[in-house]
Amino acid sequence: MPFDVRRFDIYRKVPKDLTQPTYTGAFISILCCVFILFLFLSELTGFIATEIVNELYVDDPDKDSGGKIDVSLNISLPNLHCDLVGLDIQDEMGRHEVGHIDNSMKIPLNQGEGCRFEGEFTVNKVPGNFHVSTHGATAQPQSPDMTHNIHKLAFGEKLQVQKVQGAFNALGGANRLSSNPLASHDYILKIVPTVYEDLSGRRRFSYQYTVANKEYVAYSHTGRIIPAIWFRYDLSPITVKYTERRQPFYRFITTICAIVGGTFTVAGIIDSCIFTASEAWKKIQIGKMS
Repeated sequence: MPFDVRRFDIYRKVPKDLTQPTYTGAFISILCCVFILFLFLSELTGFIATEIVNELYVDDPDKDSGGKIDVSLNISLPNLHCDLVGLDIQDEMGRHEVGHIDNSMKIPLNQGEGCRFEGEFTVNKVPGNFHVSTHGATAQPQSPDMTHNIHKLAFGEKLQVQKVQGAFNALGGANRLSSNPLASHDYILKIVPTVYEDLSGRRRFSYQYTVANKEYVAYSHTGRIIPAIWFRYDLSPITVKYTERRQPFYRFITTICAIVGGTFTVAGIIDSCIFTASEAWKKIQIGKMS
């Protein structure tokens, strides 16, 4: 007797003349297909979309930066002339720079009565400060007005990722226009290194920060009031890493198979129960009539 490979068929076919279509079965089949399509599209959307996974660890992520952090500052002082506005930088490594002017720009405001300072500079990865003041001016004003509005203060690369919500520009929009004109302002910043890695493996390095502030009147040794806007910073040893990921293809296929198989199985059980109950009801009715 020749070997018949069909004996290994676990999906045996039932002849059509031994099956019976019903309206209930057709209705359940249509609902089943619609439900499968809905779940399939939902899973496909989730597979195409990416997710952001974050983690914390102790490290200096941007080791190629040479120990520097890029800073971008944009601040308006509506009642202080541009000739008087300056940026000073100092830190614990001994850096002390008065009147920093590289990559900076001063834009007159209020017909020259005020000034908007925009600057990009670097600071060392050690505790320090940078401050906007009149310290570098040739002639010191009698009563400098340090009321201000901070448009932007950001560190590192700019991250334009919708799913990442962080304090990358925590001081953006800070308004101190109603403060005491002769008051100094201290902004104490805790900078947190942040890494974003996209699907291609490209890494971008930025920094988030928290901020606390205080306002006070400071006097020099001669008794003069010398207000300034101080940004005192320190770095956190904790790094935040955001990794962009996509669901693996094998998991997507597994989920689709589970959806299709599970839906057909449940639909078959429901249809079988309805058909059995219907047949039993018919027999009861025939028994009553007889």
